[in-house]
Amino acid sequence: MADLGRSGRPVSAAGRLARYGLVDLDRARGMLGPEQLRLWDEQRQQPADQGADAVLAALSRAADPDLALRQLCRLEEAERAAAPGAPGDDGGQAGTAGPGLLASLRTNASLRDRLIAVLGASDTLGDHLVANPGEWRTLKSPSGYALSFPNPQERPLDRDASSLGAAGGRAGDTVPRLRMAYRRSLLRIAAGDLTGALDLEQTMTALSALADATLSAAFALATRNLGRGAAADTPAGIPLAVIAMGKCGGRELNYVSDVDVIFVAADDEDLAPATAIAARLIEICGQVAWPVDAALRPEGNHGPLVRTLASHLSYYRKWARTWEFQALLKARPAAGDLALGARWLAELQPLIWRAAERPEAVTDIRAMRRRITDAIPAAERDREIKRGPGGLRDIEFAVQLLQLVHGRADEALHSPSTLDGLRELTAGGYVGRADGEALDRAYQFLRTVEHRLQLQKLRRTHTVPADPGALRWLAHAMGYHGTKERDAVEGFRADWVAHAAEVRRLHAKLLYRPLLEAVARVPSDDLRLTPDAARARLEVLGFAEPAGALRHIQALIGGVSRTAAIQRQLLPVLLSAFADAPEPDRGLLAYRQVSEKLGATPWYLRLLRDEGPVALRLARLLGLSRYVTELLSRDPEALRLLADDSELTPRDRGRLLEGFVSAGARHDDPAAAIAAIRALRRRELFRIACADLLGRLDIDAVGTALADVADATLTAALAVTNRAGLPFAIIGMGRLGGYEMSYPSDADVLFVYEPPPGTRDDEASGRALAIAEELRTLLAAPAPDPPLGIDADLRPEGRQGPLVRSLAAYAQYYARWSRVWEAQALLRARFVAGDTELGERFLALAGQVRYPAGGLSREQVMEIRRIKARVDNERLPRGSDPATHAKLGRGGLADVEWTVQLLQLRYGDTVPQLRTTRTLPALEAARRAELIDGADASALAVAWRSASRVRNALMLVRGRPSDQLPRHGPELAGVVAMLGGGDTGEFVDDYLRAARRARQVFERVFNTS
Repeated sequence: MADLGRSGRPVSAAGRLARYGLVDLDRARGMLGPEQLRLWDEQRQQPADQGADAVLAALSRAADPDLALRQLCRLEEAERAAAPGAPGDDGGQAGTAGPGLLASLRTNASLRDRLIAVLGASDTLGDHLVANPGEWRTLKSPSGYALSFPNPQERPLDRDASSLGAAGGRAGDTVPRLRMAYRRSLLRIAAGDLTGALDLEQTMTALSALADATLSAAFALATRNLGRGAAADTPAGIPLAVIAMGKCGGRELNYVSDVDVIFVAADDEDLAPATAIAARLIEICGQVAWPVDAALRPEGNHGPLVRTLASHLSYYRKWARTWEFQALLKARPAAGDLALGARWLAELQPLIWRAAERPEAVTDIRAMRRRITDAIPAAERDREIKRGPGGLRDIEFAVQLLQLVHGRADEALHSPSTLDGLRELTAGGYVGRADGEALDRAYQFLRTVEHRLQLQKLRRTHTVPADPGALRWLAHAMGYHGTKERDAVEGFRADWVAHAAEVRRLHAKLLYRPLLEAVARVPSDDLRLTPDAARARLEVLGFAEPAGALRHIQALIGGVSRTAAIQRQLLPVLLSAFADAPEPDRGLLAYRQVSEKLGATPWYLRLLRDEGPVALRLARLLGLSRYVTELLSRDPEALRLLADDSELTPRDRGRLLEGFVSAGARHDDPAAAIAAIRALRRRELFRIACADLLGRLDIDAVGTALADVADATLTAALAVTNRAGLPFAIIGMGRLGGYEMSYPSDADVLFVYEPPPGTRDDEASGRALAIAEELRTLLAAPAPDPPLGIDADLRPEGRQGPLVRSLAAYAQYYARWSRVWEAQALLRARFVAGDTELGERFLALAGQVRYPAGGLSREQVMEIRRIKARVDNERLPRGSDPATHAKLGRGGLADVEWTVQLLQLRYGDTVPQLRTTRTLPALEAARRAELIDGADASALAVAWRSASRVRNALMLVRGRPSDQLPRHGPELAGVVAMLGGGDTGEFVDDYLRAARRARQVFERVFNTS
């Protein structure tokens, strides 16, 4: 009964054949019919028998069923032509034993799968079988890979190829035999590869073993047929080693590739015959299989073809470039005098594994990879699976660079194989497990694509075709199938794009790791953190207590865990970074403390190893700053900020306000709400301090960022403590109002409220006082997070006056009793938090006070000068050095700010540009208005910035507030290191010089003008 289709109608013969993946159905019916293969019963519209059905099923699995069928017909015709009068398909062929081709295909499942897979994947191997009738039996032999060679690297690949060199006969007779033996072996490998009997690594190993056998056979032929003189003595005793390089050296050869080699002779007297042998070997291999490329030898194609061992060593010691040592990673003796080759390789090992210590090594390898990419034609770049972005070269270069850098201390990385090297890097913790597995999968995928492309025509190609038909063939050859042809192509393309994108990402991540360059700069001996080596290195690096530091190191690297392995990679670099700090011991201790808190988390060490400059940034921060160390110990998760440059940019005010207010609103309990707000503030302080220490912010940006964080903190805290909605505003004063906060600054504020309609003033006053008191208490309460001190001492009447006042009370006070210092304080007043309309009304009131009509009277000017003199005499802490006190010392912040504020009070009424709460913009406005000489303004600005930077640096270095710049010691060294480095004495001299100039301007402008 005929098969029925989905419509219920009988399926035609063409439709039945289409089920087997055949496209040219009319031609297929003719080839399968009784005149040719006799596999199809036209009358019954089905396979002729069960064996024929099996053959057709095998055709359907071929990369190109039509190609496989055409080649099978040609092969059958060639078999018949080679055996005229033979009984045909049912009997043995003339000159051969056993059943014929079609009978064997019907009954031998393994032969059927192997042969048809080859015929459907490779035009050239199919042509080889057609041209050599009977060669198909190579795939039937019990010695074929698919049957008995699961590990081809364990035995000679092909007895014919490996023994031909010892066979008799002239070269002209032997080279064709060697060529045939090579093709026979290649056929077996392809069959095992295409049917899954060999995986990718076994296939590459088998191809490399075949190359070794071919080189050995060619070497034997070359030595036999090159005599020395009339006696035709053979130079077989000439010690000449053939060193495999590149993919052959790494035992990862593909189907069609040059075989890279280097030739090594023992002594100078051997050079002439050895060169003749090498030249003949190259000629023979080119006739048999593939070109031999000796361009990786010293001096490339311009250098001698053969060098002695001594000459090689001299070259690599004196002249070799980084890429040449990179190439030597894959070197191995392959043919000729293997003992000499082993000596050559052993002598070069120390040079190879010190190459990464060259200052230019990492940069050279990166530049080489870019040159390779740039050389690809633009039209092919996105389809090049070898050299293009996301291709095999990206993986190879990343692995080789990591091997060169880390292999100096870890011999497990000394593998010529890319996959073995990658797996050792992953096992040793140099590459993350997920990254290593992703690169492994991508490498195997891309190499398989390369193999399928090359098998088709046995041509050297690495470009995925753009033609739809060719792309469809490739998808089928890769094992992609679907209900529609489009499904196979789209499935292949999706996987290819995904692998390429992942390779591009990981290549950039691994090849451009900042840690690599730092590791490369560490001497090889110092990478091996044995106790003796570590102790010696600690002493050289300047650790004050090497024994204590050694205990920290042993605690971090002890054991055989992956964590310890990664720490062993990181610590040599981090120790060098800690040594740049004034107190290396403290930096190492802090690192141990952070590591013990985070060491069990899966992301911590991965972050340090993989993510940009995190490790080096962390070392600088821990080595220089107690302040940052304390913040990080409270919030270790904040370490993630160091991985992304954008995370080291202070958040803008609007984003901070939204985040802080939302954090507080999630809690009903005020204490819990303020705790959440303070935790966010701690994270932002860490962000700003890190950016500051890493040189990403100037002093103006730091002051603004700290003020924005304080604004957000006060806004969110007020929302928590004033949930009843009393009209209430916080006015920023002092450094908060001027956007000039430093790390130790309290928040100088005024609290203002307004009684709601219908509310008694005493009732509103009590509520306002409760809001202010609760806000101050919660923000300053002991907690893991830094407190924000609220200082309201600049309010009317100072500490003796009420903490909060209504707007009307402020207006009454300023109208009747305010003094000139209160007008001066209001110069920095700005709205910070709460009721915006109330805040604006307060600032309108303040404007009448701080910019008095007509300026200051002579008496008011004298009063300000008197107060400043009193500050100078009474406020400087006992024992302080007035020359180096950043705030109150001569030429310090107070001198500059009082000078600018006096100008604002005197001329703010007539010069609108002076009406700013910021010191330096007001100073610039005074210069433009010619109220101060340009040189004097510059001197004040330089001193103000210098003192502000010192004040912040002291807080970051010491971890507690200080305005006194020390004249010597580790704290001064820390300040200098943070602010750009250099000689500490010169730094102090520069500071004193700027302060003296500012003091001179202060005395001239403030005291006499």
